[in-house]
Amino acid sequence: MIRTQLYADPTGRFVHEVVLESCRRNNGKTALLDTSCDRRITYAEYGSLVESLARGLISAGLAPGEVVAIFLPNSWEFAITYHAATLAGGIPTLLNPAYREREIRYQLENSGAAFLITDGPLLENVNLAGLPGLRRIFTTRSERAGCEKFASLLRPSTAALPKPAQDSAQTIAALPYSSGTTGLPKGVMLSHYNLVANVYQVLGPNAAPFAPDDVMLCFLPLYHIYGLTVALTLPLTLGATIVLMPRFDVQKLCALLVQEGVTMMPMVPPAINALCQAAEAGIFPKNHKIRWIKCGAAPLAPELARRLSDLTGIIVNQGYGMTEASPVTHVGYIAPPEMNRPASVGQPLALTECRIVDLEGKEVAAGETGELIMRGPQFMLGYWKEPQATAAVVRHGWYYSGDIVRADADGFYYVVDRSKEMIKYKGFPVAPAEVESLLLEHPAVRDCGVVAKPDPDAGEIPCAFVVLREGFVPSDALDKELRDFVADRLAHHKQPREIHFVDVVPRTPSGKILRRELRKTFS
Repeated sequence: MIRTQLYADPTGRFVHEVVLESCRRNNGKTALLDTSCDRRITYAEYGSLVESLARGLISAGLAPGEVVAIFLPNSWEFAITYHAATLAGGIPTLLNPAYREREIRYQLENSGAAFLITDGPLLENVNLAGLPGLRRIFTTRSERAGCEKFASLLRPSTAALPKPAQDSAQTIAALPYSSGTTGLPKGVMLSHYNLVANVYQVLGPNAAPFAPDDVMLCFLPLYHIYGLTVALTLPLTLGATIVLMPRFDVQKLCALLVQEGVTMMPMVPPAINALCQAAEAGIFPKNHKIRWIKCGAAPLAPELARRLSDLTGIIVNQGYGMTEASPVTHVGYIAPPEMNRPASVGQPLALTECRIVDLEGKEVAAGETGELIMRGPQFMLGYWKEPQATAAVVRHGWYYSGDIVRADADGFYYVVDRSKEMIKYKGFPVAPAEVESLLLEHPAVRDCGVVAKPDPDAGEIPCAFVVLREGFVPSDALDKELRDFVADRLAHHKQPREIHFVDVVPRTPSGKILRRELRKTFS
């Protein structure tokens, strides 16, 4: 284990405090470029905006401990609202800008949000009447009847900033909601200590090679904890520059790489797939300056990482985590070459203890698969208003991930699959991710998802939903070719019994396959 130290001591540190200190240190440097409005903000200006907005929120009646909902696409307004909310003593909760009324109302009501920061177009055909806690709504760029202007919160104010009532380890700094692939989404209570510790873990010796002179391009949604920590708070802590895109657009991304001298990008597997296609089409710039890419949020097929590296020269470094861990627990290496293992999610970060256990909670033998359980300074306080759900995943101080993993002799971890997504064919476990990874190596396959279909004889059979690349058309011959391709490479019980050709594989915003949507095809 070569990761034993943090970048700095997170004890007693608050997220906004760490960011504002960086703003004072790097005052003349560009902190953020918002490409949606072409606004460049220096560190000095970023710090000033955060402090002004915090005072504005307090003047508007925000009390310490109240929830501020941020319902915006990636933008400079999102960024400063997040850090200002905690400086004002509030708890930011983050909403997906693609949410519909039902989802918006659920999160606002469940979190008890007092303030909502959003924009006019996002509230079209949305009725927010009758939410008991919601007192004020502010819109950033486009007005809407019944809402106040966000700009009013930035007017000069003499409101006093509150002193923290609790230690950083007890004070909630973010309330993201888990993706809700099972049941209703749950609020994840992340403390200032959790979040600062995770930034310091990722920046620690022998961890991820971020640098103060990095120019990071971020299209990852900031409402997701991957974007919020790795692509916002981390680069601001370091004094790097963030190039912020409101959404993934491969042509605009390729142009920005050259225009802004981008040096690294945090990504998800579908976006890496799109970059490969752009490179194959001659769109990806050959004169880029990208040193490396961090991939997370969903399993990465090793072939995809190798393909991008072959096409562009960019090293892909896979990581692993979850919202409940702020989010990073493991990350790979880009150097030396023998330590770069695209199939692995890497080794644990400093102070992250890991065990692999069987169904009875006993540690498995070396090299065997089992559920990954962990503990460390980055793990959540619990689920918001859900003590039973918290108790189900946090037992005796250990967080039960629900992920089936194995570790090799060198301490590198490999995610086999989600335990609840394992297919049982005649009692034999089949990991969908393993089958998907193999299918993605076939030249005809652009994307795929594998799920269980109930079967009277086998209990469950694996079925694959396949999106074809341009130039390939569904046919019985291609169906057979794909099944033969798998049959040549995997054991009998792992082979898909059915192939369904589809236009798209449904995914969460973070890139995880929505297997329940695929399974609906069978009902």
